Amino acid sequence: MKKLGVLVVLGAAILVAGYYFFVNIGGSPSIQISLVEKAPDVLAGKTYIGTPQDPKLGETFKEIETLQSLNPGSKIHTIYYVEPAGKLDTMKVFVGIDMPFPPATMEALSFTEEKYILSKIEGSRWVMPNPEKVKDDIREFAKAKQLELTGVFIDKIISESEVQVIAPVK
Repeated sequence: MKKLGVLVVLGAAILVAGYYFFVNIGGSPSIQISLVEKAPDVLAGKTYIGTPQDPKLGETFKEIETLQSLNPGSKIHTIYYVEPAGKLDTMKVFVGIDMPFPPATMEALSFTEEKYILSKIEGSRWVMPNPEKVKDDIREFAKAKQLELTGVFIDKIISESEVQVIAPVK
């Protein structure tokens, strides 16, 4: 009987410690959603088509990170047109930075929409909400406001602990 009591106390201590750790790294971060009355930023970057494990994907990100380092204040943006279900599936992703006049070696991506829904998520990368949950919350917000989305979701990486998702509105 003593062993059972020790196991119960030990289990409770592990649960309390786990909950304390979870809360201290950001817990379950809230998603703040708002409507922004302006066009999304012009992006300069490259589109990668291939598998997630291809070294060319890493090279694409490194090239954009180098461009970002030359343009202080810019942030990396990604648009996943085709997300892979597994590591051998083909993906299509645009990787870029906010930059009004892209270099000749980069694609320019501009948006004609005059407003977008902005979702802000802050917290540790270990507890960030699932991307599909964020998209669903944006869709619900759009529906409640009677707005029609274009179907494009732009991930903007602010820092290791903050991500924004931009959804242009038709």
